[in-house]
Amino acid sequence: MTILVTGATGYIGKRLIPVLLNQGHVVVCIVRDRLRADKSYSEEDNVYVIEADFLSPNTLENIPKKIDIAYYLIHSMSNSSKDFESLEEQCAINFKRYIESTNIKQVIYLSGITNEKILSKHLRSRKNVEDILKSENYALTIFKAGIIVGSGSSSFEIIRDLVEKLPFMITPKWLNTKTQPLAVRDVLAYLYRAAGNKEVYNKTFDVFGPEVITYKEMLLQFAEVRELKRHILTVPIMTPKLSSYWLYFVTSTSYKLASSLVDSMGIQIIGKPSEINKTLKVKPITYKEAVKLAFKKIEQNGIISSWKDSMISSGRLSRRFHKYVNVPKFGCFIDYKERRIIDSAITIEKIWSIGGKNGWYYGNILWRIRGYIDKLYGGIGLRRGRTNSTELNAGDALDFWRVIFADKLQKKLLLYAEMKLPGEAWLEFKIEDNKLKQTATFRPRGIWGRLYWYAISPFHGLIFSGMINKLASVEFQKTILSAENKSYLG
Repeated sequence: MTILVTGATGYIGKRLIPVLLNQGHVVVCIVRDRLRADKSYSEEDNVYVIEADFLSPNTLENIPKKIDIAYYLIHSMSNSSKDFESLEEQCAINFKRYIESTNIKQVIYLSGITNEKILSKHLRSRKNVEDILKSENYALTIFKAGIIVGSGSSSFEIIRDLVEKLPFMITPKWLNTKTQPLAVRDVLAYLYRAAGNKEVYNKTFDVFGPEVITYKEMLLQFAEVRELKRHILTVPIMTPKLSSYWLYFVTSTSYKLASSLVDSMGIQIIGKPSEINKTLKVKPITYKEAVKLAFKKIEQNGIISSWKDSMISSGRLSRRFHKYVNVPKFGCFIDYKERRIIDSAITIEKIWSIGGKNGWYYGNILWRIRGYIDKLYGGIGLRRGRTNSTELNAGDALDFWRVIFADKLQKKLLLYAEMKLPGEAWLEFKIEDNKLKQTATFRPRGIWGRLYWYAISPFHGLIFSGMINKLASVEFQKTILSAENKSYLG
């Protein structure tokens, strides 16, 4: 079958596509920007990457008409737009209008559990999208999930931050809210097993894990898996705003996402039983099992997707990456350095491993200070780290940078700054003619931008010189080459 996947660069989409390919389907991936499409897709014969934006109907003509099934995985937890509900509604309307002109047989939508009378605005929006997508031209299958647990999921990473950083927690009362967490592997099982299955046509199912537990119990069970002793005290005096700040300062989430999560977490998420597990032969695993599996993926450096790489976590970047690929020169301050290198392959690997737990090779304490300052001013700081310790792709979050371009064959990595700045900043690493060229570009905004550049120039000179010296270090590269030779000879 030919299957259309919207939200192809999102947390669920990036995990669903390989599963569909393994089953022999032809997959059409819809992305708003080709630069963010996974490079591995270009190596697959049965993958087609189409650039289209469902908020811009004129771009949808690129989508092929011969489609059997479509997955609608477009939604947002961001508060970046005050009218996000109307935007999600328009997105669904445009999708439906176009998809009805194709040969589509079934649309599968991943929504949220909405059984309570009072819903958060995000859950209200999801429910509204469900109604919009209903059509007489195709069968609609809706899966409504609650908290999704897996390596790289927002809930997993936030709970991990809380548990691993705080031995004792004074927490808001919504931690006593009940929910039914579901492993991401089970979410994927529902999605791919529903494709073409007429037993689920024009039906809606709540999908959830086997336990009803509170968020507090989720934290404590997570601690048990990590063999950590944690104490939690819930208090009734924390306002939603205070709760949002609590999550923002302790975890890697942005304030906007923290605010959205707090808005949703005060609402009980309990699913309605059905025969869906029997129909699709899915046996959901427990929360503890899901956490253990997530850590296995992390230990194997096998995280396929992370919420941190989503544009939800973006501090400044707009949706269109191509706007930032061509680094400006006019009216900019530029710090350019180059060093001769021995082995470009070794240098590339070192560049591709920069940031996160590996650090920035020089002046890491200064990088951390800059991260703390950014966080105090409402920025993202260094909390996001990186999803994979050795690989980078366009769209990935890298501490307070966003990867704009990453190509090992072209020997070029381009980063765009997402920290709070009175202007815009890029950092580029490129290897040409056995030389490592490192360029930091800053385009100031007004007088404050210029004053900012002059104030930090001494630190830039120190940090950027130290960083390129480490990357091009002869001693470092000789050590690596020597180790490789010994391994070869041995």
